[in-house]
Amino acid sequence: MLMVLFFHCARFFDDQGWHAKSGEVSYGMTVFVEVVAQWLMPLFFVLSGISACYALTYLCSRRYLSARVKRLLVPLIFGSLTHVSLQVYIERATQGGFSGSFFAFYPHYFEGFYGFGGNFAWIGLHLWYLEMLFLFSLITLPLFLWLRSEKAKRVTTGIADLLTKPGAIFLLAVPLGVVELLVNLDPDGVGVRPFGGWALFPHLVFFVSGYLLASDSRFRPTLEKHRATGLILGVIATIVGYFLFKYAGYSSHGYLFSFLRAVNSWCWLIAILGFGSTYLSFNNRILNYANEAVLPFYILHQSVIIVIGYFMIDWTAGVMRQYLFLSMTSFATIMVLYELLVRHFNIMRFLFGLKPKKRIPVCALPHQSGAKAI
Repeated sequence: MLMVLFFHCARFFDDQGWHAKSGEVSYGMTVFVEVVAQWLMPLFFVLSGISACYALTYLCSRRYLSARVKRLLVPLIFGSLTHVSLQVYIERATQGGFSGSFFAFYPHYFEGFYGFGGNFAWIGLHLWYLEMLFLFSLITLPLFLWLRSEKAKRVTTGIADLLTKPGAIFLLAVPLGVVELLVNLDPDGVGVRPFGGWALFPHLVFFVSGYLLASDSRFRPTLEKHRATGLILGVIATIVGYFLFKYAGYSSHGYLFSFLRAVNSWCWLIAILGFGSTYLSFNNRILNYANEAVLPFYILHQSVIIVIGYFMIDWTAGVMRQYLFLSMTSFATIMVLYELLVRHFNIMRFLFGLKPKKRIPVCALPHQSGAKAI
């Protein structure tokens, strides 16, 4: 989640279009964004697929979908109606689409749909992840329930038998590569990449792959075993892809580049999951706090970055100084908003996808003489 913050702060300085842009464009920030995009949102969907597998071990389908509505749809709707409108306003105000205050703009926010000539962010802008994850949860539920059945056990066991052999875990890049090739046949349609640098359907492959990785206990040691290989191959694929695109003139939607992109992403995921499983299997109070804060942090982060960035558009300081300032002030602002406005209030917790905060009842002390309070 911190990398999401750093990623979107860098978007303020790269050479691609965004809701608000600095007057200082950085090639280094552009490269950083392109490299991180190869694995950032894919990692989100793989982790979401793992989470779905764990959730279905103790939730029936009805409770699973109910939890998804509360966790995903409620904050999506709330965010789209409130602070996401600030992003659209700043985009319109800085790119010649509106002149006036935010309060004058807000009634116009509901005129038409964003991306189709209007303003209303029906997909939530950066909250698209919540919307897509909810739709993926609906679409894949029959498949996941079937995979948990006795009839499918032979199939899932056979898949695990194959993919846990030495080097076979990298074969999961093949279905991803096939989907990448198919969607890139229509680069301006289903192949368009507004979803964290990817088209929509590859994310569905990542989601299902995450479920598969959690479905058999043998996958975890397999990921750990191949973590170094994944890292080496990911670095090599990133460098090769950079030179093919930058100097050899290969299209990012071409056949070779599309398949290389899939292999590159999957290698990075193996490395991240493998090293994480090996060295990050611990817990503490800070992680418990951060684990609860992570969804509100995600919901708020881009709006905060863009609002702060709006006041930095004309700054002339060096890009790195601006980037560090934007990152640090955005992080501090998000955490203050979470702590003061979200964490301690159940209505806000509900709107941000959190479970209600339980109140510890005050237990009456026994009246016997000599009773001591513990």
